Amino acid sequence: MTKQNKYKQIYEELSQQILDGKYKAMETLPSENELSEMYETSRETIRKALTLLSQKGFIQKIRGKGSIVLDISKMSFPISGLVSFKELQHSLGRDIETIVYEFGLVNADERIAQQLNVPAGEEIWKVYRARSIQGEKIILDKDYFQKKHVPLLTKEICENSIYEYLENELNMTISFAKKEITVEPCSEDDRKYLDLADYDHVVVVKNYVYLDDATLFQYTESRHRLDKFRFVDFARRKH
Repeated sequence: MTKQNKYKQIYEELSQQILDGKYKAMETLPSENELSEMYETSRETIRKALTLLSQKGFIQKIRGKGSIVLDISKMSFPISGLVSFKELQHSLGRDIETIVYEFGLVNADERIAQQLNVPAGEEIWKVYRARSIQGEKIILDKDYFQKKHVPLLTKEICENSIYEYLENELNMTISFAKKEITVEPCSEDDRKYLDLADYDHVVVVKNYVYLDDATLFQYTESRHRLDKFRFVDFARRKH
């Protein structure tokens, strides 16, 4: 194993231990020397792993005190990142199920056509999926894909991971997204597909997702029950 792979492996193990609660918020990680012995590697490799943990918001390195674990919420969703829900499942550490309610090809109405930048009436993929966490349906993802970029979808793919299929099977390069976050009154679809309790508003994250050639191929509205999620980003000022 190369040094580069070694430090990434150490980063993955330590980050997962933090997520699992082995190292709690405001606790100090073992010292560089202790970690070097634990992982049988150089301090340089350990420093690289700790630097990555710091950049990702897991720890704060304090001179004279070591690496302090920061508060990591298991129910937090990153705003700036572009990750699939399946990729979040492991870090959430919860009993999660994806339920596909609507799936198929439709003709884009004027609103969706405008969001996807296609002519009204063009055939597109429409996928409505609820995300159930610990038995409660608290997220509704309303996905729309341009058919010319995604020629085929199946219900099984939608139940698993669309991004995994697009990247691994279709070899598409998903590059970046523009996002808009609002709070809106609950819609008929929200009431139909979500367990809303007594809430009459939802948090809506609108995603415009682009390929590496800056082509818009997906528009998504991710609709979240108000009480269950807080959206976070981690920013570190460069010096």
